[in-house]
Amino acid sequence: MKLQDIRTIYFIGIGGIGMSALARYFRHLGAEVHGYDRTETDLTRALAAEGMHIHYHEDISQIPQHVDLVVWTPAVPTDHAELVWLRQHGYPILKRAEVLGLISRGKRCIAIAGTHGKTTTSTLTLWFLINGDISPTAFLGGIAVNFDSNFILGHSDWVVVEADEYDRSFLHLEPEIAVINSLDPDHLDIYGSPEAVIAAYKQFALQIKPGGTLFYKHGLPLEDVANTLRQSGRYAFTFGIEAGDIQAKDIHIKDGYVVFDIQTPSTTYPNLQLALPGRHNVENTLAAWGAAHTAGANENGMRYYLSEFRGVKRRFEFILRQPDIILVDDYAHHPAEIRATIQAARMFFPDRELVGVFQPHLYSRTRDFADDFAAALDLLDACFLLPIYPAREQPIPGVSSQLILDKMKLKDKHLVRKEDLVWQVGRRMPDMVLTMGAGDIDTLVRPLAERLNI
Repeated sequence: MKLQDIRTIYFIGIGGIGMSALARYFRHLGAEVHGYDRTETDLTRALAAEGMHIHYHEDISQIPQHVDLVVWTPAVPTDHAELVWLRQHGYPILKRAEVLGLISRGKRCIAIAGTHGKTTTSTLTLWFLINGDISPTAFLGGIAVNFDSNFILGHSDWVVVEADEYDRSFLHLEPEIAVINSLDPDHLDIYGSPEAVIAAYKQFALQIKPGGTLFYKHGLPLEDVANTLRQSGRYAFTFGIEAGDIQAKDIHIKDGYVVFDIQTPSTTYPNLQLALPGRHNVENTLAAWGAAHTAGANENGMRYYLSEFRGVKRRFEFILRQPDIILVDDYAHHPAEIRATIQAARMFFPDRELVGVFQPHLYSRTRDFADDFAAALDLLDACFLLPIYPAREQPIPGVSSQLILDKMKLKDKHLVRKEDLVWQVGRRMPDMVLTMGAGDIDTLVRPLAERLNI
């Protein structure tokens, strides 16, 4: 199947961030795009405004008569009525990751992997390439603030993609340049053990094309893979804060920016300015710098425009930034991400009382990491816990947000219903609030901002 020959395409789960980027790609190719999603959102409304046909109830009568390809995300249950009907009637069905693999196979692919940091690093890589005189196509896992989109259509042979480890999706990719940011265990409902997660990442790294390059965070257990790559004529480099082949040095805060030097084996680039807080975002910058530089991006453009990078929506996104109140929204849904987000807030605003709101995502993740969630949330001054957002899962007996709350040592902690959150947080009149989670907590952010911005 040639993707450019597809005239009508159907997406089951079109409102997902990865699926919607693919939908936009096929719309740019001139295809007629149809799709289902469970909920109408700002993103699905944007897709409809771009000419796509979307409905929100399982209804096989809404499926177009002639469909060349069906794209499905595993986030949608296998017993979904439309998916079952399409399979029964022999329609060609591919997972989102398979389609992304087909698209990237004909291009020079930069794939960004890791339990955390994929979206920011992918978007930074895109930013460096564009400002370094390379025009890539990009499929992002979030809405880039500088572009107000999760899809960018470029004119070069380069494509930037997120290499998602969920359901081993990233094994459909064969990149020329790859990044691995982190290897913290996640998706244990899929992998079964942390060792299996690491094994999958190693397999991903070994799929780098001949002559290609791997960048991985210093200290990750990937030296055996790096040696294999080097022995086969490929390349492997590490990055880190004052460690590795690409290093960040002299990190400090100045005029609302994180300022640091990048030191490579051959050159030092001084006084780079990043508007995103946190040591993890410095590491993301190092990874993106290495990937873009290897792809041939112009260094002067990369250096000059870094300070204008505004990040990704729901990645330490400032909703309110005023003298008396700061509200930051973040997608953090893993203990390591929560810890990094809180530390970033402490870096920029060390004197503020930090009130956090967290909505756990998935029963299985809550069960597997309850101790780690509790330890990360204990870094707050006060915490409001919402009920678990189930996504694709059914409840697990004995697993609820109470499990995390009971393990927390923090005294100022509260379990609240979604409908009570805005009032409960607002009555404290805090000077800084972090909202965190990957579920539907984002629907509470604007009402919370209106309550706090009095």
